Amino acid sequence: MSALSERPANPVVGQEIPHEAASLHVTGEALYTDDLAVRTHGILHAHPVQAPHAHARITRLDPSPALEVPGVVRVLTAEDVPGVNDAGVKHDEPLFPSEVMFFGHAVCWVLGETLEAARLGSLAVEVDYEPLPSLVTVHEAIEAGSFQGGQPHMERGDIEAGFAGAAHVYSGEFEFAGQEHFYLETHCSIALVDENGQIFVQSSTQHPTETQDIVAHVLGLPSHAVTVQCLRMGGGFGGKEMQPHGYAAIAALGSTLTGRPVRLRLNRTQDMTMSGKRHGFHAQWRVAFDDTGRLQALDATLTSDGGWSLDLSEPVLARALCHIDNAYWIPNVRVNGRIAKTHKTSQTAFRGFGGPQGMLVIEDILGRCAPQLGIDPIELRSRNFYVDGQSTPYGQPVRHPERVAICWEQVLTTGDVATRKADIAAYNASHEHSKRALAMTPVKFGISFNFTSFNQAGALVHVYKDGSVLITHGGTEMGQGLHTKMLQVAATTLGVPLSTVRLAPTRTDKVPNTSATAASSGADLNGGAVKDACEQIIERLRAVAAGRLGVHPADVRFSDGHVGKVGGGATVPWADLVNQAYFQRIQLWAAGFYRTEGLHWDSSAMHGSPFKYFSYGVAASEVEVDEFTGAYRLRQVDIVHDVGDSLSPLVDIGQVEGAFVQGAGWLTLEDLRWDESDRPSRGRLATQAASTYKLPSFSEMPEVFNVALLERAHEDGAVYGSKAVGEPPLMLAFSVREALREAAAAFGPAGTSVDLASPATPEAVFWAVQEARGGAEPPHMTAMVEGAPGVVPDQPGADAAPLRPRSEQAAQPARAGT
Repeated sequence: MSALSERPANPVVGQEIPHEAASLHVTGEALYTDDLAVRTHGILHAHPVQAPHAHARITRLDPSPALEVPGVVRVLTAEDVPGVNDAGVKHDEPLFPSEVMFFGHAVCWVLGETLEAARLGSLAVEVDYEPLPSLVTVHEAIEAGSFQGGQPHMERGDIEAGFAGAAHVYSGEFEFAGQEHFYLETHCSIALVDENGQIFVQSSTQHPTETQDIVAHVLGLPSHAVTVQCLRMGGGFGGKEMQPHGYAAIAALGSTLTGRPVRLRLNRTQDMTMSGKRHGFHAQWRVAFDDTGRLQALDATLTSDGGWSLDLSEPVLARALCHIDNAYWIPNVRVNGRIAKTHKTSQTAFRGFGGPQGMLVIEDILGRCAPQLGIDPIELRSRNFYVDGQSTPYGQPVRHPERVAICWEQVLTTGDVATRKADIAAYNASHEHSKRALAMTPVKFGISFNFTSFNQAGALVHVYKDGSVLITHGGTEMGQGLHTKMLQVAATTLGVPLSTVRLAPTRTDKVPNTSATAASSGADLNGGAVKDACEQIIERLRAVAAGRLGVHPADVRFSDGHVGKVGGGATVPWADLVNQAYFQRIQLWAAGFYRTEGLHWDSSAMHGSPFKYFSYGVAASEVEVDEFTGAYRLRQVDIVHDVGDSLSPLVDIGQVEGAFVQGAGWLTLEDLRWDESDRPSRGRLATQAASTYKLPSFSEMPEVFNVALLERAHEDGAVYGSKAVGEPPLMLAFSVREALREAAAAFGPAGTSVDLASPATPEAVFWAVQEARGGAEPPHMTAMVEGAPGVVPDQPGADAAPLRPRSEQAAQPARAGT
């Protein structure tokens, strides 16, 4: 067992404690960035001027009428930028554009004494546009050859031999939607400048260092002139990893020019129309099975809808390719990726970061093929699980693959799956107009940033003379419980009660050069850094304690606020020892650092070991579907998830539950719609409020929801034996979508295979039921075909024939063949 993962006796980690700010959250006392505005004297408010075109050239911009509006102080334009007019790390996102790239693109910002004054001023700004042709759908982009960024290729084995020797070959295509983050707190930044010209930005950001970098280069300043603090976020989900930087830069620019604090907070409609979302994808594929149902080959092209700029689209696509195998061994694989450039918001990180999109492709394939193969989907999936000694298509050995099988068997047993499936069969036989189904799906998700350099973290730990402890680390808190875990890690390492430790907000002048709190790596990275800093202090105190107790330093023990020796005997209170160390001039603070070991990744070859470990999980979901409306109930969900030795079980169970529900929302409810017409409103986001964009609510929660953490799952080489929990459980929701597919198919004869749109809204389920009944398919679906050459090319991708728009895609019935 490594020193990093070994736990002492009576650790604070592993205890079931509530979120450190739970009481503040539920009483409304928790402060968020925007709450600081009322505490800031003389603050100005920023409001955008948004373009009413999906794609247009700005031919004239006259801000002078806005300055006549009472309360308007200034209008910010490109001419005001002293540094670089760009808010993206790829230098493809002008902060003040000369060319509008999506409907709602901000072309300038108005500063006012009140938000209402700034809003009225934005209406007075005069802008002339020359409309340009726009690409709104991924199909239009593919037809136009509109792509951006790299086009990764991942291959293993002999793909053609895999197909040639297979007993069954299927081909098809699949398009699925993105997802709005809909964090409770919209984007917000407050900036002010002190008497020395130092810029201080309060920002709701997952990546304070990158926010610092962007603000600095927009203002033409070195990074040391900009400090960014993130107090806490009201949700992030990846949407605040890259997207906050431009808003922070606007606030900082306004403050620099006016000498007054500036607040920029988007309302919900602005946030939804201006900020990026989860990438929608289009997939073309061929798959081969042997006569026992084992996967032999997969050939696919994944096209993501990147929107107007790159943002994080390249690493999102790379992770999608790396997760197209999910938990399944596929000996021969060829996958191509490309990023469509469309005139929509620049799509960005979202919980799972491409992993869900890649995994959804293989789960959809297995769900569609199982009836054609005559194999129960539960058996088909388990038959293809990784086993020890096998590697991923990108060359990383799969460690602990048996954990998928253990989770699978535990769900089968604790969920009484066999009995319930028999009950479902009896129910379906006696109910003509409603059907039930139960589906199980696994998760194997790699933990670490694909970009190896991001796998590092820092922390600063202060021990004061009275023994109290203050920790600061590079991670940000967005409700996920990272701060709670870091308090537990510090208390465990120092051997003090949890009440002894306090945590300060994340600031770039306390811990520099931080990585984003993302990739489910927050606890792994920052926990390692906090532990390192605490261990440095402990080693210094150990020598002081050894002298006082008359023992060798190696025999000193720190536990529960007391310092003693091996074998028991007299102890010294922690606070007394710390005070003694101060008078002996012993350093009582330390900067900790952690880097993830054992990673290597060649992005050009899509090969290596980019992940520290894999997280595993299994879910079983039971649904009931109504024939006439497609409406459904989620009757029961059973989950077993691998979080290693949990740092904080209550937090981890909450993360599993929340991620599952968010995943179910993406797959069954949340239907992003843009205006695809040729009207002037083309490219406008139609679902731009909670009234038109349906989110999961209490009514969509499972009627029975059982969540268990896998036991005896210690992860060597990770902080106190724990594993990440933020993203992997989201993909457990595939079981809901697959259950809906099987319930819809149950309206048809045995062996019926149906296509199911994603999101599988009641409308989509209704159409799947009609397909099972033998009726017409909805116009946007394309059927899977077995052994039919020409449906997709032998090498999906660049040589593929142009895709037709959804409305023209002909549905083809599945037919037998090899």
